[in-house]
Amino acid sequence: MDKTISREGDNVKTAIIGAGVGGLTTALLLERQGHQVTVFEQQANPGGRMQYETDGDFRIDQGPTIVLLPDMIRNVLDACAIPQNELELIKCDPLYRIHYADGTAYTKYSDPAKQKEELLTKFPNQAAQYDQFMHDMENVYRVGVSQFLEQGFSNRLRFFTSSNLRFLYKSKAYRDVHSFISDYFNEPKLQDAYALQSLYIGGSPYTTPAIYGLISYSEHAHGIWYVKGGYAGLIDTLVSYCEERGVTLQYNAKVEKIQQKRKRVSGIEVDGAFQPFNNVVYNGDFPAIHSLLDDKKAKKKKQPSASSGCLLIYAGTNRRWEELQTHQFVLPEQFQQNMEAIFESRTIPEDPSFYVFNPSSIDATCALSGKSALYFLVPVPSGDHINWDQQKDLLVERVLQKAEKTLLPGLLDSIEWLKLRTPADASQAGLYQGGSFGIAPNLLQSGGFRPQNKPFGIEGLYAVGASVHPGGGVPIVMQGAKNLSDLIMSEVGDYAQETVRKSV
Repeated sequence: MDKTISREGDNVKTAIIGAGVGGLTTALLLERQGHQVTVFEQQANPGGRMQYETDGDFRIDQGPTIVLLPDMIRNVLDACAIPQNELELIKCDPLYRIHYADGTAYTKYSDPAKQKEELLTKFPNQAAQYDQFMHDMENVYRVGVSQFLEQGFSNRLRFFTSSNLRFLYKSKAYRDVHSFISDYFNEPKLQDAYALQSLYIGGSPYTTPAIYGLISYSEHAHGIWYVKGGYAGLIDTLVSYCEERGVTLQYNAKVEKIQQKRKRVSGIEVDGAFQPFNNVVYNGDFPAIHSLLDDKKAKKKKQPSASSGCLLIYAGTNRRWEELQTHQFVLPEQFQQNMEAIFESRTIPEDPSFYVFNPSSIDATCALSGKSALYFLVPVPSGDHINWDQQKDLLVERVLQKAEKTLLPGLLDSIEWLKLRTPADASQAGLYQGGSFGIAPNLLQSGGFRPQNKPFGIEGLYAVGASVHPGGGVPIVMQGAKNLSDLIMSEVGDYAQETVRKSV
């Protein structure tokens, strides 16, 4: 593939606020356009949500663990001129197992023959409905990627085209995921199994738009993967290439203000000192950008709703469980009631649902021989109304006891290392209202209604990240960085030479 670099942006200085996956990907893409890029990270380490938790003997991803849409990730890395062999992906098949409260389980596969066998064994009257679901969603996925994920709507009129509105209507995006899935499956267990994926992006299956049903389709169509060494290793790769290509990375560097003159960015204040830049890209959790702009009007507006929070439990054990998959979900007896507690009454569920990540099943580097590194993700409300210092221990006890009873016999006695992260910790780290996935993926915060790569009428000011279109999830955030770099490429020729001239 031709890797000729466009030099239209030569000598254009661009600041990126935040060294998350969106910021680092954007840095590499803009460096390819010839920008002089400096990344400012207020923490001591890069990665944002994508870091490791470790005690020395055990190591596990702190944040994202499920790798979806591998081709999208590879395509963006290709645009960054990062060789394919830098990302070693291992396919997970089975995809994962779902454990129900009555003791039964349903396993999802990437292999169509194995999936059909599982359906015929567990839910024989639903096999044809599954085939119909996959057939219908194939076209929705193809159009959805090209018209929505790979397109930006900084010009909002581009979203409200007749073809887009017709597609949204035909794909029933106005409905919620769970009711949409129920059109295909009349078995409640399968309804839950194919709707719970909205939790990947912090949304309730009962309020998230039906178009996000594409997530469950993509698992079967494109697989679930594991990055060898852990998802956080992708950050190490991005940082390495940034350093190699002359991108400046500054840590413990808190940006306090974005400066502008006559509706054009002029630079930023970092630790009390002004630094001039032609462009500024914001990669923090988006609502916080208003404090950097001293936007008094924004404070009076209705605040966006946050995604769900997570109680994260990291555990190192002195044993392994041979039958345990890499990924599994444990659902409560009343899944809808569980979701209502989290998203409506905003209380800690009495009977929690949770996800268990067991990378030791696929990667020997996570723990010493014969031991396991485990990760439990428990969906909980975001916000600051829960005192997690008082509440977390009881919820952890419920989850670990339920996990031991359901799929991890002997778990409690085997734990050698335990660490917790709550929404309060997430909030302290800069995540909006302690939500783990940015702003919520509801109808009026999706597509053209979501903050865009160019969110305001300020020239040279851009945004990228989970709270910005096209949304949350690592491959989607990386695609958002690609969309942003394309937007900047289209604009830089209009003013790059003028701004460079003025700065001389």
